[in-house]
Amino acid sequence: MPQAIAKPTTWSAFMLTLKRDLLIAFKRKNDIVNPFMFFVIVISLFPLAISPDGDKLAEIAAGVIWIAVLLSAMLSMDSLFRADFEDGSLEMLLLSPHPLFFLVLAKNIAHWLVSGLPVVIASPLLAYMLKLPSESYVTLMLTLLVGTPTLSLIGSIAVALTVGLGSRGLILAVITLPFSVPVLIFGTLAVQASASGLPTGGYLTLLLAILAASLSLAPLTSAAALRISVS
Repeated sequence: MPQAIAKPTTWSAFMLTLKRDLLIAFKRKNDIVNPFMFFVIVISLFPLAISPDGDKLAEIAAGVIWIAVLLSAMLSMDSLFRADFEDGSLEMLLLSPHPLFFLVLAKNIAHWLVSGLPVVIASPLLAYMLKLPSESYVTLMLTLLVGTPTLSLIGSIAVALTVGLGSRGLILAVITLPFSVPVLIFGTLAVQASASGLPTGGYLTLLLAILAASLSLAPLTSAAALRISVS
């Protein structure tokens, strides 16, 4: 008597989606290298364009780093669902018996691991180049650890809405930037407060609240947007 084949659980489907996206990203190294190099180049140009003076650079360091983070995140967002849409696997994802919320969340996590985490790791070195006070490095990394996943989650909604369009760069920016501004503001203010010796707990709490809201709502909204775009 043939044995019944066990159906994969939602957790196993989540992990398989995560591993698959990571493998695809490492095979397409440009999706990893290009946003990271853009981030490094943008920050490296500021000392040349403004002034090599340490005091001036320290004043703008937090804003420069966060603007570069936002721009590099926007550059990497287009690859979130593009490959799945082009090879037809996005339709299979939508037909999966598992909740689309968790599958989209897995894709968001994979996207952050290949595009956001390298930025977080490299940020202290670039902060040193911009003469940011050393006591602000921990705050900078904490804000980036909280803020960069939020940017990926917010961007996934815009990508899901425009996945079927041929040219979507400007549309992605128009949709994503207004919702990303609070993350940019609170992240910058937290680093500046740390450099001035002021408490940063309030800004970090606000960033965590935005991340919590994004984790709850963004995958759900992205899943609905994908169903509309692909149908």
